[in-house]
Amino acid sequence: MSNFAKILNTCNWLPHYFQREFGFLLKKPKVKHVLFSICDHFEPYWHNTSEKIARQRLDKWVNEYPKIAGNHKDSEGEILKYSFFYPEEEYKKHDLDILSDLCHAGWGEVEVHLHHHNDTSANLRQTLVDYKKRLHEVHGLLPVNKETGEINYGFIHGNWALDNSRKDGKWCGVNDEITILQETGCYADFTMPSAPSDTQTRKVNSIYYAIDDPNKPKSHDWGEDAAVGKKSDGLLMIQGPLGMRCNGNFLNWKIENGGILGNNPPTKDRVNYWLNKNIHITRLDEVVFVRLYTHGTQESIMKMLFDEGGFERLFAGLEEIAEERNFALHYLSAREMANIVFAAEAGHNEYLPTLRDYFFCMQ
Repeated sequence: MSNFAKILNTCNWLPHYFQREFGFLLKKPKVKHVLFSICDHFEPYWHNTSEKIARQRLDKWVNEYPKIAGNHKDSEGEILKYSFFYPEEEYKKHDLDILSDLCHAGWGEVEVHLHHHNDTSANLRQTLVDYKKRLHEVHGLLPVNKETGEINYGFIHGNWALDNSRKDGKWCGVNDEITILQETGCYADFTMPSAPSDTQTRKVNSIYYAIDDPNKPKSHDWGEDAAVGKKSDGLLMIQGPLGMRCNGNFLNWKIENGGILGNNPPTKDRVNYWLNKNIHITRLDEVVFVRLYTHGTQESIMKMLFDEGGFERLFAGLEEIAEERNFALHYLSAREMANIVFAAEAGHNEYLPTLRDYFFCMQ
């Protein structure tokens, strides 16, 4: 399938995309703060590999990530706390012990990832509750609600099929998934964007709330934007950048979905493109959210990130652009990014470092 065909295959998102792009041509906001996060579909057993290979992948991260991330600090002197969305179906205690040690040393945080197929509401609910308790009680992972002490989690759906959104009905099966995520303690979803998949939502480049229709799939297709001083109902959706990029000539376009991949490494041009999507909270347009994704345990991606300098170029590019464009750069985990949204809804109309732990905090 050609790049142009891939765009047309999921053209449902193009109207909202062009509407936002036209709006920013008329009024381009002055960016003062950029909040940057990477949400990794972190799957050590990808491709049904052996425990030996899975441990080698984990060891690569434990040994290499601190060497690179430790050399790059944001405007507050903070490193990027990497967000490892670890699949429930791949859980093994020893593996999570390894990853939790890395996180407890300050290099990242673990959140919930799930691949499931032909599931039921009851089974999904039990799976999520059991998994969050296991991560928290056995490994000391996941945040808690400051007010209630409830264990909470961020979520990425496997195969992009959040809320049974694939047209063929595969890789989910639960039409009330949004409701179940809320009721089991999910503070925000980080699945989107998914183009060129048919699971892609009409709403793009947004931070918004999905209201569930428990009888229909894809309730997150649209929703109300998050805004300063206004608390909305539903599940918070924090999207990454999505758009079209001209690849060399006017007839050669490709989808840019914020994926850091072996065949699509980070570049300074891509960093500028992500920034220019202007993902922000209503009435806080000087604070831009850049939330990327990757599949960081795949060998081609690890090679690019660690051996071929992908992480180094990404961090260096961000820091150079921050200086050139005169904004403050902030490295955040997924949890910290969501906390900034909740703080804004409570009336905080500027970025403050203390808001990283505003509502959901690590114990």
